Amino acid sequence: MHDILTALAAQHAELGELVDGCTDDDWERPTRCEGWDVASVLVHLAVTDELATATTVGAFEGYSHGFLSDGERQTVTVDDAAAAQVDADRAAGGDAIRQRWHDASTAMQAAFDAGDPHQRVTWVSGQLSLHTLAATRLSECWIHTGDISSALAVALPPTDRLRHIARLAWRTLPYAFRRDGAVMTGAVALDLVGPGGDHWRFDPDTPALTTIRGSAVEFCDVAARRVDPDATELEGDGPDADAVLRLVRTYAL
Repeated sequence: MHDILTALAAQHAELGELVDGCTDDDWERPTRCEGWDVASVLVHLAVTDELATATTVGAFEGYSHGFLSDGERQTVTVDDAAAAQVDADRAAGGDAIRQRWHDASTAMQAAFDAGDPHQRVTWVSGQLSLHTLAATRLSECWIHTGDISSALAVALPPTDRLRHIARLAWRTLPYAFRRDGAVMTGAVALDLVGPGGDHWRFDPDTPALTTIRGSAVEFCDVAARRVDPDATELEGDGPDADAVLRLVRTYAL
């Protein structure tokens, strides 16, 4: 958990440097998220960081940001709920949104730091450990940092924080398959090369029938749904190779 929280803090610091330099015009720059400008992406991160804090401290029940609108039964899609909340909160303006995100970021990191990594908490996809939630928040912040940096035409070098994100995408492959109504033939391994040239191997407990090989950056971009796998040099062998690259994701919907 310590390593993930360290990576999360570094990722939030990187995003903080970006948004602290935003001008009025920058807030309105369109991003890779269709229909969302820079301010919209940041308010989405603020809202979901607030939600993560609420569930960590046991205050998730009745949370009113649209993700759960009838007890524990989801009555709208997560995408629709997120979009509606952004539409409602975007009017505050970039400067107010920036401060809200900073406050939400600080509160969430403090809640994670004080929490039990094994604690089960409620998230939009059901129950998960606090450790997994922290990895999920790291992943989402990394994805949206990329959305904002590309909108601002700022190139950010990839870092070894991607190891946590690749591992999250790998471990949640069964969820990704179930969500699509697909069935995994067998276990999957990853054989990746990190940004610094390090070899990252992720092996399941049982013999892998499928192995995905290539750049960790490209794998994470594919899992983030920011790059089509056909546009990468990722390779796979085994019965589930094509399905893994089509279904892998770094976030829970």
